[in-house]
Amino acid sequence: MHFSSYNRCATRITQMDLRHLRGFVTIADAGSFGRAGARLNVSQPALSRQIRALEGELGIQLFDRVGRRVQLTPEGEDLLPRVRRLLTDVESLGERARALKGGQAGVLRVGATPQLLETLLAGFLPRYRRAHPGVEVHLVEDGGVRVATRLEQGDVHVAVTASADARFLWRPLMPLYVLAVMLKSHRLGRGATVEIEDLADEPLLLTRREFASREWFDLACQVAHMRPRVLLESGAPSTLVALAQAGHGVAIVPSSVRIPQGRLRVLPLVQRKAPIGRWLSLAWDPRRYLGIRRRAGGIRTEHLGQASLHSACTTATSPEGADVSTGAMSWCCACIAAISASRRKGALT
Repeated sequence: MHFSSYNRCATRITQMDLRHLRGFVTIADAGSFGRAGARLNVSQPALSRQIRALEGELGIQLFDRVGRRVQLTPEGEDLLPRVRRLLTDVESLGERARALKGGQAGVLRVGATPQLLETLLAGFLPRYRRAHPGVEVHLVEDGGVRVATRLEQGDVHVAVTASADARFLWRPLMPLYVLAVMLKSHRLGRGATVEIEDLADEPLLLTRREFASREWFDLACQVAHMRPRVLLESGAPSTLVALAQAGHGVAIVPSSVRIPQGRLRVLPLVQRKAPIGRWLSLAWDPRRYLGIRRRAGGIRTEHLGQASLHSACTTATSPEGADVSTGAMSWCCACIAAISASRRKGALT
């Protein structure tokens, strides 16, 4: 498509309904008009009319219909990232205007895995609401691998993630390890750690591949030239722990999972004596402005209880000149303080 054509498209966009552009992006993500209509709460015929109007305004075809599915045309693939940026700019403009008008208020969408929602955020949110009554926190649950994608697409403002994606700004919270869970009577339960090679002949209970910890485990197996003996793959780590407690194998789960006391032995999984894992962090996209201001006299990083977390927070500075959202920073500082307090009380397993 010629550059002059893009200029004409850009001029026409000012005349378009933003709903048409949101519909275009949602269809591209969902892969069908039906699923996109359900997400947008719009009927399929109405959504089809919107796309036809958008294609007519742009003068190009955006989708090819292949059976019940649709796929982007080359022109549609080229325009998709531009439309995403446009919608992001529109959203940021609206949020900034509301922030300037209302001060400490707004919606903060937070993405995390089910395990972190249970072990971390469930106990933290009541304290955050008391400190920031004007902020409405919306939680978005997804797998560890997909949370970063949610952040990149703008589905969430802040993500609790182990991703080290350079597109995001982040503050470290705590290490997230891969654990081996087994009966105390298991032969591998005598040591302080479990080497990845020692699992070669063991029946394993693994999380599904959307878990970040599963990605790390698979990579460690490749390095060790080991093909794991998989007994079960599950999206519920608590199920894997329950099966391990019943003696049906060794469960491989992230350290964010709540593990009951009793008959189980929980050991870090290591490769050549090095723990398998990454830092769990709070991440946000610097391109998006969150109109939630830091409360005067609010939670400060120097009040954290653990020197190690304080050091990690203060040394992980953002790039010079970056427009870091005060709302995201306020959330980060408050969440780190809550984690510190919870760890001192032994609330996290």
